[in-house]
Amino acid sequence: MAGVGQRVSAGRAMITPLAVLNFCMYMIILGIAGWALNRTMDLSPAAGGNVGATAAFATGFGNRATLFLVLFALIAGVTGIASAIAGIVHAGLWRAESLATAAATALVAWLLTLLAFGLACKEIHTSGRDRRLITLESFVIILAGTQLIYLIFLHGIMSTAPATRDPDYAAGTGEPHMKGPGAAAAV
Repeated sequence: MAGVGQRVSAGRAMITPLAVLNFCMYMIILGIAGWALNRTMDLSPAAGGNVGATAAFATGFGNRATLFLVLFALIAGVTGIASAIAGIVHAGLWRAESLATAAATALVAWLLTLLAFGLACKEIHTSGRDRRLITLESFVIILAGTQLIYLIFLHGIMSTAPATRDPDYAAGTGEPHMKGPGAAAAV
């Protein structure tokens, strides 16, 4: 049976590649969703187009779910980028503080990706979309899974890795080591 140290090493070895993979995929999502949002703005009446913002997606390259998918994909993409950067920083520092940051941003990014995932499923069900939007849907669906795996690795490390504990804290107490005499050390 593998020891705690071996599980931590395996998790540490997987965090960086998953973070880099997610970073690249979220960048692709941002590019495609940004294109779709730009296209909508070009078709809107304020830009000289002849259709409204929600109807712009339904005319030619999307359907009524597309606007919401694009907006949530943009939000999920930005938080996913933050999650990947926090994970890469954590892999370099390997401290409890960076682990907490990476795990928290990964959770938020995964939840927002799940919202976009639901909208991608709705858009697939509604049909009538452009090939770029099919690519966006595919990446959102894949990222819902890869971000979950990344999150599982981070939380697995949190639960099994005493090596990630801050050395300034006493083992198991959660209290800092006191350096110096009584009251002066507490300040």
